[in-house]
Parts: sequence; structure tokens; C-alpha cells
Amino acid sequence: MSEAHLELARKALEQFIATGEPVWDVTHRDVEVYDHDIMDGEDYRGHAGVVRWLEDWSSAWSEFSMEPEEFIDAGGRVVAVVRMRAKGRSSGLVLDRQDAVVQELRDGMIVRIDYYNSRDQALKAVGLEP
Repeated sequence: MSEAHLELARKALEQFIATGEPVWDVTHRDVEVYDHDIMDGEDYRGHAGVVRWLEDWSSAWSEFSMEPEEFIDAGGRVVAVVRMRAKGRSSGLVLDRQDAVVQELRDGMIVRIDYYNSRDQALKAVGLEP
């Protein structure tokens, strides 16, 4: 993986954290999103799918924040490890955990996003044993 892809993944995540908006110009129009943290999650496709996924994901929380901790080169993918803090909208449950976002990149575009609720799950998914 090139340093450019690592930087693209970092920029995309950091912009999302800062603004709540994906970086659309580097998100492929046919991007696929798989959330391995939502029990009844569906597969989300395209820019509209990304918007729907973010709405589904954030609907569970009355507040949440993410902080990048580590970016790991995994060939054509980047594992972004984040500290996620959230409070359940209905339950009031407070979470402080390490999650991970795997971004698959091709030709300077994000073509797939996988969300995991642990660093170890993400590393295993990309073939890097924790």
C-alpha cells in the first residue's frame, strides 16, 4: 500500500470525525459498507447507503465521539483503530471502547468500509492476526 492511501484513509476519517460528513470526492459512488457491530445491520451501497448507514448507526446514541488511535497498513486496506465513546439513546448505557474501521482503497477511492467493535476483529478480518 502506498503512503498516499494511508494518508487518504486518515484524511477521510479525520474529516468525518470533525464534520460528521464523509469525504465524498474520495468515496466511490458504488462504495459498499458492512457494519459488523449492528445486530440486524444490512448491507449499504453507494453514497445513499453511506448516509443511511450513518443514520442507522447514530440513531442508537444520544451522543458519541471518536478519536483516531492508530492507522495500520493492510495491503489494499487500512485499519483505522479509534476510541469510541458513546451514550445509548434509550438505555443511557455509556461505552468507552476501541473500535476499528477498515477502508478498502482502489485507484485513490474508498470502495468498501467495514466497521468492527474491536481492533482484534478488524485485524483478523484483513488477515493480520492480533
